[in-house]
Amino acid sequence: MFDDIKAIYKNDPAAKGIEFLLYPCWHAIVVHRYVAHPLYRVKVPFLPRLVSQIVRFLTGIEIHPGAKIGRGLFIDHGMGVVIGETAEIGEDCVLFHNVSLGGTGHHKEKRHPTLGDNVLVGTGATLLGPIKVGDNVKIGAEAVVINRDIPSNCSVVGAPGRIVKLGGKRVDMKLKRADYSRLEE
Repeated sequence: MFDDIKAIYKNDPAAKGIEFLLYPCWHAIVVHRYVAHPLYRVKVPFLPRLVSQIVRFLTGIEIHPGAKIGRGLFIDHGMGVVIGETAEIGEDCVLFHNVSLGGTGHHKEKRHPTLGDNVLVGTGATLLGPIKVGDNVKIGAEAVVINRDIPSNCSVVGAPGRIVKLGGKRVDMKLKRADYSRLEE
């Protein structure tokens, strides 16, 4: 919980004093971490989804109870954020409003993206499928990445998403098709 509070102050210069109590992302993450996700993990029926839907109604942030979220997540202006059931988010990540970590409808078990540590996802970006996003990645506003993995230490922009910075150097590269053989392990 304290890492999520620190993330608010680290990522939003407007946050002062105890204002973290007013941030919808903090409410959504706390309820997910300490109510919805634990109930989901012990297979309590209905209640975890009910809790997550109430939080969605109150905050505009939809986090499926099955999603796994690392420490220090910050969701800035969270309205319209969707985090799917099998999504995994690493530590110290930032999501802006209208971000979707969704599925394509073509996969059965793992269906949603996995974000590494220190990933920033810009406003309106759409990441679909069981893709893997490496560490230290920046994904631009309105980027669209479907069934394509993103390597570590890069920046991705556009629809479809393209790598424009890799290892600190400007490039122009297509993303490679996701390697789904890792899902069968």
